[in-house]
Amino acid sequence: MARIIVIGGGTAGSAAALALHKAGLDVSVYEAHPDSAEDIGAFLTLASNGMRALAQLGASTAVTGTGFPLTTMRVLDGSGTEVVKRPLAGADDPLLQYRCLRRGELNAALQAEAVRRGIGVRHGARVESVEEGPEHVTVRFTDGGTATGDLLIGADGLNSTVRRAIAPAVQPGYAGEHVFYGYTTDAPAAGPSDLFTLIRGSEAAFGYAVSPAGETYWFARVTGDPLSAEDLANGTPGGWRDLLLPLLRKDSTPAADMVAATTDSVLVTNATEMPLATTWRSGRALLIGDAAHAASPATGQGASMALEDAVVLAKALRDAPDTDGALTAYETLRRPRVEHNVTTSGQISRNARPGTAQAPLSDEDLARHLDWNISFFA
Repeated sequence: MARIIVIGGGTAGSAAALALHKAGLDVSVYEAHPDSAEDIGAFLTLASNGMRALAQLGASTAVTGTGFPLTTMRVLDGSGTEVVKRPLAGADDPLLQYRCLRRGELNAALQAEAVRRGIGVRHGARVESVEEGPEHVTVRFTDGGTATGDLLIGADGLNSTVRRAIAPAVQPGYAGEHVFYGYTTDAPAAGPSDLFTLIRGSEAAFGYAVSPAGETYWFARVTGDPLSAEDLANGTPGGWRDLLLPLLRKDSTPAADMVAATTDSVLVTNATEMPLATTWRSGRALLIGDAAHAASPATGQGASMALEDAVVLAKALRDAPDTDGALTAYETLRRPRVEHNVTTSGQISRNARPGTAQAPLSDEDLARHLDWNISFFA
């Protein structure tokens, strides 16, 4: 049985471990952070395609124990007028419904499910170096420990240590906007808990959803120059709120009141993306998730794309006659789809009109890619 080392216990790494274990492979996860609560402050939405991938891994229950479902989306213009309202994909299927949850909660749920299935998950394991040989790959950690396997999966996010080892010249770039996130229980009544609202404001795109407990989750995307490292390091919730409020008050929407009602739970980050044609492979090492194809958050697909990666990779390794054939198939199947997402999301972030190029994979083809019982090599 092939032994696989997964570096990174976030969404991509934990899901990959679940998928590889289901495929009958020997897999262990090594996470640099001391616990599972990385990035607990930020939230995300899993789209129906991500939920489909979770279902194929038998991990739906583990994830739907946290967060809340979203079944409807509406769009408001800068005057607060509703211009679009429609059901979200998968709204009629509890397994495929969009889900809003905190990133740290998603990571913790997937890691707990991996441990429940007997997969080794080691925290506090920070990579120092990667050494590839003709038969094995060895990872050395900063605490002096090592791990040796047949294949290394770098699922360690945007600032991937594995990527620096196999493609040191590749760096993520600024995607044209900075993004604010916040939570409040004191916002004015904002609608039912299964509704996601997007506001196309004059100075910011603003989105929010309200949990069944009455907590409003919101984000704001502001196009412009990146915030400096010093600003990001020294910023305070009050300072971020004061920076954002004047932009939102230019419009007649609920956004400014929600932000004004948010006291301590405000954070901000520069949106980043990986360049197209980034190297994903080197010998016995492969990058997945944000380490390979991070996109700006404008399409809301980062976590869902990582979950898709996990299923497709495991199926390829399960069914291909050899590892090289599996990794070649994986890259052939995944690169057009994820790079289309990087491009589209970047265009939205920069306030450019998205291109008219058709998505490289139809919904029907994606469902077949993710179907655990369908082989790529049949």
